[in-house]
Amino acid sequence: MDYGMLKSLAAYALAALILSGCATTQPGLVGNNNENTKKGGIMGAVTGAFIGLTQSSSKNRTRNTILGAVGGGAAGALIGYNLDQQANEVANALGTRVDNDPLSQIDPNRTLIVSKGEGFVKIMFRDKMMFPTASDRMTSTAKYKVSKVGELLRRYPQTVVGIAGFTDNRGSYEYNQKLSSKRAQAVANTLHKKGIQNNINTQGCSYSKPLVSNTTASNMALNRRVEIYLYRGDSARINPCR
Repeated sequence: MDYGMLKSLAAYALAALILSGCATTQPGLVGNNNENTKKGGIMGAVTGAFIGLTQSSSKNRTRNTILGAVGGGAAGALIGYNLDQQANEVANALGTRVDNDPLSQIDPNRTLIVSKGEGFVKIMFRDKMMFPTASDRMTSTAKYKVSKVGELLRRYPQTVVGIAGFTDNRGSYEYNQKLSSKRAQAVANTLHKKGIQNNINTQGCSYSKPLVSNTTASNMALNRRVEIYLYRGDSARINPCR
């Protein structure tokens, strides 16, 4: 790639930033955090520009590179916006807001937290609203809340879903592994009952990755939870147990 081509790509990256900035003006978003939209627009525009630049004849190269940048930027921004939109739709449906403050996860008064990560939306359900002690049978409140998520997912069949269960450290690791796996599967079963077509992966994390030290009863209650991850695709998946 020569110097002229590098200059062109730099220009299209700038154009992508402008495009993604335009995309963030979409109304109705809760939380004013549109980093997913910005990043999606930038990456899409640069990719589109590169394809137009490298796969065109010299006669049409400039035109096709610009078209590739515009088209790729719009598509990338749309992917990011869809993720932002899902976060806000989920939060609104569950009667809360998008909250990326890490302190909210250790607030004992918060039983339900919706946040956004790099390529995913996370819904944390605190254990006390989800399951009776040592049980994998969901409460009626939990079934209602999870069903709300399922209703939304019917509009996003390409979203990849991950569900992870967590316990405190009472009992053996193996016992808690089975319990956390069963709880994650119970949530998945409730989503399936809503008729969704999404790919769902479940995982039991036992007492791995505690939010706080398991030193008091109140701390243990914070660590008992189920997390639902809504990924934009398989490439965005993380290991929630680590």
